[in-house]
Amino acid sequence: MEALIPVINKLQDVFNTVGADIIQLPQIVVVGTQSSGKSSVLESLVGRDILPRGTGIVTRRPLILQLVHIDSEDRRKTNEENESKRNGRLYRGIDGEEWGKFLHTKNKIYTDFEQIRQEIESETERVSGNNKGISDDPIHLKVFSPHVVNLTLVDLPGITKVPVGDQPKDIEIQIRELIFKYISNPNSIILAVTAANTDMATSEALKVAREVDPDGRRTLAVVTKLDLMDAGTDAMDVLMGRVIPVKLGIIGVVNRSQLDINQKKLVADSIRDEYAFLQKKYPSLANRNGTKYLARTLNRLLMHHIRDCLPELKTRINVLAAQYQSLLNSYGEPIEDKSATLLQLITKFAAEYCHTIEGTAKYIETAELCGGARICYIFHETFGRTLESVDPLGGLTTIDVLTAIRNATGPRPALFVPEVSFELLVKRQVKRLEEPSLRCVELVHEEMQRIIQHCSNYSTQELLRFPKLHDAIVEVVTSLLRKRLPVTNEMVHNLVAIELAYINTKHPDFADACGLMNNNIEEQRRNRMRDLPSAVPRDKSLKGPGGQSLSPTEFPAPEGELAKAASSGPQAGSVSDQADSGTGNWRGMLKRGEENTGGERAILTPTLPASPQKGHAVNLLDVPVPVSRKLSAREQRDCEVIERLIKSYFLIVRKNIQDSVPKAVMHFLVNHVKDCLQSELVGQLYKSGLLDDLLTESEDMAQRRNEAADMLKALQKASQVIAEIRETHLW
Repeated sequence: MEALIPVINKLQDVFNTVGADIIQLPQIVVVGTQSSGKSSVLESLVGRDILPRGTGIVTRRPLILQLVHIDSEDRRKTNEENESKRNGRLYRGIDGEEWGKFLHTKNKIYTDFEQIRQEIESETERVSGNNKGISDDPIHLKVFSPHVVNLTLVDLPGITKVPVGDQPKDIEIQIRELIFKYISNPNSIILAVTAANTDMATSEALKVAREVDPDGRRTLAVVTKLDLMDAGTDAMDVLMGRVIPVKLGIIGVVNRSQLDINQKKLVADSIRDEYAFLQKKYPSLANRNGTKYLARTLNRLLMHHIRDCLPELKTRINVLAAQYQSLLNSYGEPIEDKSATLLQLITKFAAEYCHTIEGTAKYIETAELCGGARICYIFHETFGRTLESVDPLGGLTTIDVLTAIRNATGPRPALFVPEVSFELLVKRQVKRLEEPSLRCVELVHEEMQRIIQHCSNYSTQELLRFPKLHDAIVEVVTSLLRKRLPVTNEMVHNLVAIELAYINTKHPDFADACGLMNNNIEEQRRNRMRDLPSAVPRDKSLKGPGGQSLSPTEFPAPEGELAKAASSGPQAGSVSDQADSGTGNWRGMLKRGEENTGGERAILTPTLPASPQKGHAVNLLDVPVPVSRKLSAREQRDCEVIERLIKSYFLIVRKNIQDSVPKAVMHFLVNHVKDCLQSELVGQLYKSGLLDDLLTESEDMAQRRNEAADMLKALQKASQVIAEIRETHLW
């Protein structure tokens, strides 16, 4: 199981090559307050002075430190492998048995650990600046030595409270966010460092560790500076876990003092002094504390943690490999035959466009109606309901109807309702159907435009690879729709014009309505005849011009269907109505005004001027006409007849328009675009002179394809590494 940590190091190297941290690998994250001794603990584990030291904040970038244990045989094998490389720097020239290597310096080898420390400082200042600011961009360092155990550690900036120097005001928040970024990794082990000369209950390291690991299953506490405690005190209770228990344990260590560092005291000598101090001060706990015990404990914990994390890690790698394979497929392969590729893309777009209209597209929208379904909704819901909401008599008052009837009679009093007034009024109402019909065409045209974007986003993702081809296809389809719009509008306009051109009063549905109204009028006439005074013989009211008696069926038939519809009413009461109402006689109106002042029929009658003196001429234009009055019985009958006929005929026309407009839109716009789309695209775009320009990839497409390919290779290699673990029974 000791070989599990090198496996994780291999995985870390694999993902470092592509600069990605999408896989959360098992590692040990060192957390503590500023100047709590974190860097000293790491240097003790390495056995060398490699980290920048000083007062204040020194660690300003995450340092991912991989310790690789090697022996002389491994080193000789490494040299032989590197000798076979063509251009790489060779390990065989290394002086000494320990060396380091940075990721950002590629294959450069550092045998002088002072240079490693200087490189860390310079790389930190290069990214973070020299104003004590921090950065979340990590530095990757790998140390090869026979004196270390296999570990992967992350050194983070120390927790601070107050900004110093040029540090930003929110430095505390920045550091906390950076720490949580690493310790939130469920595959990490948290190494909480606390100084022994501070109260354990105030440990910021344990506080942040508990926020992400409340159960303490992956938290190990380290107590530093045991030799700096006040005289007469010790850390026995703390190390025994009596103050704050930690599941993975609490280990005490002794760091080098600043004087020891200035005097270049070796880490090995410091470890011997630490052992002597523990034997003297804590003899019963000496074998469970100290730097060497800490290194062995971390190695053991990390191995067991890796073993527990590997199954989930393998699943994660396989899922990511499948995702990146799909992503790479969406980017497409490099183009070999441009002509065939262009024709294939055009054909696929045209097919997807038609399938979206027909409802057979591969990607079906679930959030809203799209394509053919929306067109159907426009026809039968939006357009249909709009037409049904149009009132057949909307905008038409009784006075308008009466005025039209009078204007159609000319100077002669009419015995029957003129047919011209009906045609005039019904055309006015039918004309109102044109605006919603043209709006229906506009809505369908807008949906046809939306289908272009739908196909680009969901159906043919390859078009995103060629932005110029995508723009050209959109332009061609938009132009085709733009050309068909006036043709469709003209057809819809003609449909309404056709209805206005000929008012077909012989229409079967309209004839049935007229027959029903004739029956109603005949019934009303009989009721009136029944109510005549007994002094007037009923047969006298039906005398013809020669004195002979006429039956109702022997009235002269007027010309036109409307007169036939109204013949029963007006003829039967023509004599009495003319005598009573005087609708065609201005003298009758004057007489009625004089007799019925304040009567039932007169609503408003202006005061008449004094009677002209005898011999004076009368100016008829000076006679005021009543502004408003109550309609006579005959006028009410005539208006009702016209209104009923208008409503009946309007409903017939509305039914025709509601049926014919969707058919016209489908034929002249939708179906025409479907049938001509591919030929139009091929004719406009499939030209040899346009191939290179249209199939030019976007600037970042090639880069994204290469990145996806590199990541896929890294994931496949990582999968092979994990497979080797299963084969060697290390899992």
